Amino acid sequence: MNFQIFREAKRVPSQAKRGMGECGERLVVYTFIFLILILLVVLPSFAFLAEEDLEETCKIETLEELKDDLPQTEYRQILEKCQDYYQELSLEIEKDITKTEKEKNTLTNQISLLKKKIKNLDYQIYQSNLMVKDLQLQIGDTSVSIDKTSLKIEDSKERISVILRTIYEEDQKSLYEILVSENTLSDFFENLVALEKLNVKNRELLEEIKILKFDLEEQKEDLETDKTDLEKAVILHNLQKEESEQTKKETDYFLKITESEYQKQLREQQEIQKKAQEIRARIFELVGVPEAPTFGEAYELAKYVEGITGIRPALLLAVLTQESNIGKNVGQCYLQDPKTGAGIYIKTGSKRSKVMSPRRDVPHFLKICAELGRDPYQTPVSCPMSYGWGGAMGPAQFIPATWQKYKERVRAITGSADPWNIKDAFVAAALYLTDYGAAKRTYNSEWSAAMIYFSGTTNKKYRFYGDSVMSLASRYQKDIDALESS
Repeated sequence: MNFQIFREAKRVPSQAKRGMGECGERLVVYTFIFLILILLVVLPSFAFLAEEDLEETCKIETLEELKDDLPQTEYRQILEKCQDYYQELSLEIEKDITKTEKEKNTLTNQISLLKKKIKNLDYQIYQSNLMVKDLQLQIGDTSVSIDKTSLKIEDSKERISVILRTIYEEDQKSLYEILVSENTLSDFFENLVALEKLNVKNRELLEEIKILKFDLEEQKEDLETDKTDLEKAVILHNLQKEESEQTKKETDYFLKITESEYQKQLREQQEIQKKAQEIRARIFELVGVPEAPTFGEAYELAKYVEGITGIRPALLLAVLTQESNIGKNVGQCYLQDPKTGAGIYIKTGSKRSKVMSPRRDVPHFLKICAELGRDPYQTPVSCPMSYGWGGAMGPAQFIPATWQKYKERVRAITGSADPWNIKDAFVAAALYLTDYGAAKRTYNSEWSAAMIYFSGTTNKKYRFYGDSVMSLASRYQKDIDALESS
């Protein structure tokens, strides 16, 4: 570096600066450069430590220790950072899982193709072996035919020899012998001509038999050649099969390794998601809003419940909005007469019948209030509609009889079972929707589950409720998408 230029750039036109000597200026420059170098070395280390500290800080044990040492605002900020941290980790693991799953699918496809190839080679080997056996039979038949033809040739040769001897003997007879043995001279010559004809015929037959034998021998050679070729093909197919089986074994080995890595990544993802759910639970508990959370707080809780039940947050929020405006309206009536189920309007004090079913719900309601230390006659419940009974409780608007069926499942998740507690209400509503198929996340499954939540049926005369819930869910989903992308 040209220090003279650096000094000129940094020179301040003041009396103090002009009074500094060259040595002092150099000292300032060196100090400045030294500090820059220190920052370049140290800052990455700090960033690295910060990252490491975040991993340590976000452990549940560490968060538990920080809970009592920090103000709520700072503690919540740390929880939100940890939530983002685990979300990023989850996304990274999800990428790894996707990559490993593709590799696993590729190896599975390769193994499937190799199995088909091996099976095809088995068929080819089996077919070739059958053809070899067939050729062996044909070669055997041809050999037998050749042997028979050879016997015919020998027999024909023997016959020709007999005829030739007879002709020779006839030629050797004297005229006296001919006259004595034959009635007439013409009989002798006729007999001699017949022997000559027989000899010619036998010679022709012998030639035909020889040609047949030659043809059979050629066929046998061709069959033996075909048999040899097929035997070589069987050997080649066996070698290919062995090679394919060896490749399959190697691919199986890599598939096992990949499957092991895939399962490991899944376990890591489940662990990260479990930690993220615990962080969300702590955030919501920290909010401390017992009745009506903000949309952001309600969404955090809905995401937490999604991790447990699989219910889409937008659907859960829509149902709870339809039921109680997410805890803002948990009922406008009080029960007064447990025998008849009659009650009063809270605002006006006027009487109202059918506030709660005395047979189905009142006994459960009194028991629930007693367990929670509530006054059953000063606890708001829903007023009846133009038909049926009222008496639904809390943000999720469960009737007492239904709450009794779900309270132990809710308690197992949240540690409590209070229908007026917003967290318990969210979990109970999600469990109910899950039981009726909403976790499938199709329009029809969610619509049907919402209808059953409202009326216990999918009767289309109540479809206004299902349609309204799905319309709300659609709007909430847009809000959630905007929230997530911001």
